Amino acid sequence: MFTSSVVFGVYLLIANVTSKQLDSPRFSEPLLNVTSAVGREAILKCDVENLGVFKVAWLRVDTQTILTIQTHIITKSVRIGVTRSEHKTWYLHIREVKETDRGWYMCQINTDPMIYQIAYLDVIVPPDIIDYQTSNDITVQEGSNVTLRCMAKGSPNPTILWRREDGRPIHLGQNHEVNSVEGPVLNINKASRQQMGPYLCIASNKVPPSVSKRIHLTVQFPPAIWIQYQLIGAYDGQQVSLECQSEAFPKSISYWTRDKADILAFNDKYEPIIEHTFYKVFMKLVIKKLEATDYGIYKCVSKNSLGETDGTINVYRIPKPTMSNKNIYNKSLISGAFSNNLLTYQLGSSTRGKLSSENSNRGHQNLIKLSSVFNILLFYYLI
Repeated sequence: MFTSSVVFGVYLLIANVTSKQLDSPRFSEPLLNVTSAVGREAILKCDVENLGVFKVAWLRVDTQTILTIQTHIITKSVRIGVTRSEHKTWYLHIREVKETDRGWYMCQINTDPMIYQIAYLDVIVPPDIIDYQTSNDITVQEGSNVTLRCMAKGSPNPTILWRREDGRPIHLGQNHEVNSVEGPVLNINKASRQQMGPYLCIASNKVPPSVSKRIHLTVQFPPAIWIQYQLIGAYDGQQVSLECQSEAFPKSISYWTRDKADILAFNDKYEPIIEHTFYKVFMKLVIKKLEATDYGIYKCVSKNSLGETDGTINVYRIPKPTMSNKNIYNKSLISGAFSNNLLTYQLGSSTRGKLSSENSNRGHQNLIKLSSVFNILLFYYLI
């Protein structure tokens, strides 16, 4: 059996060891990982107790570099700093963080044996588009396949989203349209004039700010002309308006001509009006106070570097309506336009370059209407 003196001695030994442990330096809180954006300041925090005569040092683990000891800066980097609070909390400051600062850091106390904690500094980087790997503005012929590429770097790896700058859907072919496309490559099959315009590749990785690049797609095609009315009947003294619509890119040169291909300029007789809207052109020719010499063939002409086309409109003479047959015209189902009791007959739908089924049907309907006009006129003269 143990004597009371032996028990008391063991108690003193245990108490002495416990006292030494309580008096020894130790970490009061774990060292936490830190995430910082590039260019910002990263701060790592190390909490200690009972430091006494011992010292705290910060080290870079992967390079085995001593950064600081106590409040002294050991490394030559001017971006490294150290501060403390009441000899208990030690802060490592890394200013203007770079991607190369990413890695493991150690808070160390020079006991024997040494005690330490480590934490990881993660550096996040906002996206940046890699210009030399990204498409620039591109020009193609209509019907060609187009591939646009956009590459970006950052941490985490950025995602790429494609949108049209004007908000219109992206046409991917076979009646497939989407508002956006995700991925570094945008493929457009058989590019058409409707797909011409600026596209945006947007890179983001949840680290602000997102970045984008504007890539302009130009689609070239030769001129095409649409004419709603190819035959126009009018009478002496009337004012007549001829109209054409054309599409072309590069931008076309558009004008009106007569029989000998002379370009019609603005004067007391003619008022040519040309309105450009991107690749579309509206052409109008106003002929004032028709005379015998004004009847004939007129042409609307459109040309660019890829080709030239024209459309013809035939202005022909009809009898001038009188007050006695005015009621007959009013009761007739004819295609025409009344202006100050004057009647103009219009016929046809002609297209050069491309002909839509809609225009073709309209031309057929107008032909039927014109037949009705001739029948009414014939009936009027026979009675």
